[in-house]
Amino acid sequence: MSRTPQQIFQSYVYAGSLTRNADALAENFTEDGVLEAPLMPAGAAFPRKLVGREEIRRTMAAYYERESEGGRLPNLEKSGYVLHVTADPDVFIAEIDTVFDGAGDGAGDGGGGDETVSLVQIFRVRDGRIARLRDYFAPELMS
Repeated sequence: MSRTPQQIFQSYVYAGSLTRNADALAENFTEDGVLEAPLMPAGAAFPRKLVGREEIRRTMAAYYERESEGGRLPNLEKSGYVLHVTADPDVFIAEIDTVFDGAGDGAGDGGGGDETVSLVQIFRVRDGRIARLRDYFAPELMS
Protein backbone atom coordinates (compact mmCIF):
# COMPACT_ATOMS: atom_id res chain seq x y z
CA MET A 1 0.00 0.00 0.00
CA SER A 2 1.69 3.18 -1.15
CA ARG A 3 0.30 6.44 0.21
CA THR A 4 1.64 9.97 0.01
CA PRO A 5 2.60 11.91 3.14
CA GLN A 6 -0.54 14.02 2.56
CA GLN A 7 -2.78 10.93 2.50
CA ILE A 8 -1.13 9.42 5.58
CA PHE A 9 -1.37 12.67 7.53
CA GLN A 10 -5.00 13.34 6.59
CA SER A 11 -6.03 9.78 7.43
CA TYR A 12 -4.30 10.00 10.82
CA VAL A 13 -5.90 13.36 11.70
CA TYR A 14 -9.36 12.27 10.57
CA ALA A 15 -9.22 9.02 12.56
CA GLY A 16 -7.76 10.65 15.68
CA SER A 17 -8.53 14.31 16.28
CA LEU A 18 -11.68 14.57 14.20
CA THR A 19 -13.59 11.32 14.70
CA ARG A 20 -11.77 9.80 17.69
CA ASN A 21 -12.01 6.37 16.10
CA ALA A 22 -9.37 4.20 17.76
CA ASP A 23 -9.83 1.35 15.26
CA ALA A 24 -9.27 3.63 12.26
CA LEU A 25 -6.39 5.37 14.05
CA ALA A 26 -4.64 2.07 14.79
CA GLU A 27 -5.01 0.91 11.18
CA ASN A 28 -2.82 3.84 10.12
CA PHE A 29 0.10 2.18 11.96
CA THR A 30 2.27 -0.79 11.08
CA GLU A 31 1.72 -3.84 13.26
CA ASP A 32 4.78 -2.83 15.33
CA GLY A 33 4.10 0.92 15.02
CA VAL A 34 4.98 3.35 17.80
CA LEU A 35 2.99 6.42 18.88
CA GLU A 36 4.97 8.75 21.14
CA ALA A 37 4.26 12.01 22.92
CA PRO A 38 7.76 12.64 24.33
CA LEU A 39 6.80 15.78 26.26
CA MET A 40 4.03 14.09 28.26
CA PRO A 41 4.89 13.46 31.90
CA ALA A 42 4.62 9.96 33.32
CA GLY A 43 1.13 9.18 34.56
CA ALA A 44 -0.62 11.76 32.36
CA ALA A 45 -4.06 10.96 30.91
CA PHE A 46 -2.65 11.03 27.37
CA PRO A 47 -0.21 8.15 26.85
CA ARG A 48 3.48 8.97 26.55
CA LYS A 49 4.39 5.92 24.43
CA LEU A 50 2.40 3.12 22.82
CA VAL A 51 4.04 0.22 21.02
CA GLY A 52 2.17 -1.95 18.53
CA ARG A 53 -1.06 -1.47 16.61
CA GLU A 54 -3.14 -3.34 19.19
CA GLU A 55 -1.81 -1.31 22.14
CA ILE A 56 -2.50 1.88 20.17
CA ARG A 57 -6.05 0.68 19.43
CA ARG A 58 -6.82 -0.40 23.01
CA THR A 59 -5.24 2.55 24.82
CA MET A 60 -6.59 5.23 22.49
CA ALA A 61 -10.11 3.73 22.65
CA ALA A 62 -9.98 4.06 26.43
CA TYR A 63 -8.56 7.58 26.18
CA TYR A 64 -11.25 8.70 23.71
CA GLU A 65 -13.93 7.21 25.95
CA ARG A 66 -12.66 9.18 28.97
CA GLU A 67 -12.31 12.37 26.97
CA SER A 68 -15.62 12.12 25.08
CA GLU A 69 -17.39 14.47 27.45
CA GLY A 70 -16.14 18.03 27.21
CA GLY A 71 -13.49 17.27 24.58
CA ARG A 72 -13.08 20.09 22.10
CA LEU A 73 -12.90 19.60 18.37
CA PRO A 74 -10.72 21.85 16.20
CA ASN A 75 -12.18 24.47 13.88
CA LEU A 76 -10.98 23.14 10.52
CA GLU A 77 -11.64 26.38 8.65
CA LYS A 78 -9.30 28.30 10.97
CA SER A 79 -6.69 25.57 11.51
CA GLY A 80 -3.83 24.84 9.15
CA TYR A 81 -0.76 22.74 8.57
CA VAL A 82 2.32 22.46 6.39
CA LEU A 83 3.93 19.14 5.52
CA HIS A 84 7.70 19.08 5.05
CA VAL A 85 9.26 16.22 3.14
CA THR A 86 12.81 15.31 4.06
CA ALA A 87 15.81 13.81 2.29
CA ASP A 88 14.65 10.47 3.71
CA PRO A 89 11.58 9.41 1.68
CA ASP A 90 10.24 7.54 4.72
CA VAL A 91 10.18 10.63 6.96
CA PHE A 92 8.01 13.74 6.85
CA ILE A 93 7.20 16.47 9.34
CA ALA A 94 3.84 18.13 10.00
CA GLU A 95 3.85 21.68 11.34
CA ILE A 96 0.36 22.31 12.70
CA ASP A 97 -1.63 25.25 14.04
CA THR A 98 -4.91 23.96 15.46
CA VAL A 99 -7.53 26.55 16.32
CA PHE A 100 -10.25 25.94 18.90
CA ASP A 101 -13.16 28.36 18.99
CA GLY A 102 -13.34 30.54 22.07
CA ALA A 103 -15.75 29.74 24.85
CA GLY A 104 -18.77 31.95 24.52
CA ASP A 105 -22.29 32.21 25.88
CA GLY A 106 -23.82 30.21 23.04
CA ALA A 107 -24.80 33.37 21.16
CA GLY A 108 -21.90 33.01 18.74
CA ASP A 109 -19.85 35.86 20.18
CA GLY A 110 -16.75 33.75 20.76
CA GLY A 111 -16.50 35.02 24.34
CA GLY A 112 -12.94 34.27 25.35
CA GLY A 113 -11.51 34.33 21.83
CA ASP A 114 -9.97 31.57 19.80
CA GLU A 115 -7.14 29.44 21.11
CA THR A 116 -4.36 28.41 18.72
CA VAL A 117 -2.30 25.37 19.60
CA SER A 118 0.93 24.86 17.66
CA LEU A 119 2.60 21.47 17.45
CA VAL A 120 5.00 19.40 15.41
CA GLN A 121 4.67 15.76 14.42
CA ILE A 122 7.46 13.66 12.94
CA PHE A 123 6.28 10.67 10.90
CA ARG A 124 8.40 7.68 9.92
CA VAL A 125 6.51 5.45 7.48
CA ARG A 126 6.91 1.95 6.11
CA ASP A 127 4.79 0.43 3.35
CA GLY A 128 2.31 3.31 3.46
CA ARG A 129 1.68 3.08 7.21
CA ILE A 130 3.08 4.92 10.21
CA ALA A 131 5.99 3.01 11.76
CA ARG A 132 6.77 5.74 14.32
CA LEU A 133 5.04 9.01 15.11
CA ARG A 134 6.51 11.50 17.53
CA ASP A 135 3.93 14.11 18.52
CA TYR A 136 5.40 17.21 20.16
CA PHE A 137 2.85 19.40 21.94
CA ALA A 138 2.54 21.14 25.30
CA PRO A 139 1.46 18.53 27.90
CA GLU A 140 -1.02 20.88 29.58
CA LEU A 141 -3.15 20.72 26.44
CA MET A 142 -4.14 17.16 27.28
CA SER A 143 -4.87 17.58 30.98
